[in-house]
Amino acid sequence: MQEVVQLIHARTLAPRVLTTSAILVASLILAGCSSNPAPAPGASNDAGTPVSGGTLVYASGDAEPSCLDPHVGGNYPQALASSQYLETLYTKDEQGELIPWLASDSTVSEDGLTRTVKIREGIKFTDGTALDAQAVIANFKHLLDPATASSTGYLALGKIKDMKAADSSTLELTLSTPDNSLLESFSMPWVAIQSPEALKRTQEENCVAPVGTGPFKVESWKKQDSVNLVRNADYVRPVANPEHEGPAYLEGITWRFIPEAATRYAALQAGEVQIIDNAQPDTIAAAVKNDTIKHLDAPRPGASNRIELNSSKAPFDDQRVREAFIHAVDVNAGVESLFFNTTKRSYSPLSSVEPLGYSDESLFGFDPAKAAELLDAAGWNERDADGYRTKDGKRLSLTFPVSTSQSVPAEQSLFEQLQATAKESGFEIKINLLDLSSWYGALAEHNYNLVSAPYTKVGPSVLSILFHSASTVPAPSGYFANLSQVKNPELDTLLETAGATKDEAERKDLYAKAQKLVLEGYYLLPLYDQQNHFLYSSKTQGIGATTAVASPVFFDTWLSK
Repeated sequence: MQEVVQLIHARTLAPRVLTTSAILVASLILAGCSSNPAPAPGASNDAGTPVSGGTLVYASGDAEPSCLDPHVGGNYPQALASSQYLETLYTKDEQGELIPWLASDSTVSEDGLTRTVKIREGIKFTDGTALDAQAVIANFKHLLDPATASSTGYLALGKIKDMKAADSSTLELTLSTPDNSLLESFSMPWVAIQSPEALKRTQEENCVAPVGTGPFKVESWKKQDSVNLVRNADYVRPVANPEHEGPAYLEGITWRFIPEAATRYAALQAGEVQIIDNAQPDTIAAAVKNDTIKHLDAPRPGASNRIELNSSKAPFDDQRVREAFIHAVDVNAGVESLFFNTTKRSYSPLSSVEPLGYSDESLFGFDPAKAAELLDAAGWNERDADGYRTKDGKRLSLTFPVSTSQSVPAEQSLFEQLQATAKESGFEIKINLLDLSSWYGALAEHNYNLVSAPYTKVGPSVLSILFHSASTVPAPSGYFANLSQVKNPELDTLLETAGATKDEAERKDLYAKAQKLVLEGYYLLPLYDQQNHFLYSSKTQGIGATTAVASPVFFDTWLSK
């Protein structure tokens, strides 16, 4: 059997790089087969000596960001693009461990309320401004300013109460409560560091061309078409690597927005683009017929992809109905038929790349008889002419808004299959396909019973963002992350204690208990890891390095003849 090659570079979350032969085998073997050994860390399928020059054309299927500054809002399309021109205080190394990047060190006081961060010296933004402690303060203030309308970054820094520069390279942060996830937060693109001078511009100006320290910089943005990035000729890698000194190999990157999956893949096949994201499972399987295409699978950290059940209103304010829904849908059959063995079913709130994930498969079996028993007990024991269950003359109906830019077509087909199996148990699911703006609007108005909302954050502290009662209150952007609307004092206490303790064993135990409570409360239906697949031309070398949130970086990338 062809080996599955695993590229591991600095600043990576150990993404999986599959050769086309391996993908063909994977599409044919049973889901349970796992006999493919992985070579030692550092293995690479790249060949030849890197050459400088050329422009990489990247085609994204994600919604075009409304702002290239990831401080504003804070979604994954922003992370994908901004990872090329902005850098973070911390990142992940080849073992997946946190390491300083723009920072050089960090310490915390005994009581956990003072975090001291040493800022690396000798780094400059592309506008010539020096990186120092005051520059980081300007960024944190920008993120925490309600006028910025941040969501992800705002929530990540929520425990910072005060900040000051002890000297030019020393930042002192005073926290409202201890936060053992702060360095994990510092590794995310939504908390990346920008030029303080550039941040003085209007938000509109900064959205068009943020200024960072990265290997590329924004040259222009033609909206609804592409962003052009050019090489930062003065780039100095914060952590030296003797294998690649100096600036990036590529002269530039053209970041195109091509929403239609088939069009993106056709452009890759034709050589019009070198890499595409949001690759569909059937496309990945089809790509094996062309040995000029390779596959990068980079699961995102934080939460699994999941359907959340809104427990704040009927019918899911009744736990029996939530549990009945879980048993009424056949997720495994849909995953097996639609995803061509490109993903595995999850039974955890957390991604498979999170070491502290807790999983319980026994809670999520497809069991229509159990669903019927629970619905009868909950009073939904009549059926209308269309076969849907009713109670007091009201149909058991669920509203399910779906973002077409965040759910790939295979996932939308999965939702339709779940809709069909749920109907057999008497649930009506109304799937509403919406653009991103309308989808956010539906959530803001609480116009949903079911929702699938990707949320990427490094580390298990994402559980607090998703399930702490405080997260039912919207961030300045208007987005609230606790979409299942859990308000459980016991869960809050578990999450608060887990986020503050210095004891790693206690942290693991508390997060396991919190996940157990969420799963056993049937607040969510885990599906699989957040899908993060990339297809790229075999002439595109040096692919595999990613940020801590599994967005590719192209500093080491080069184009072969």
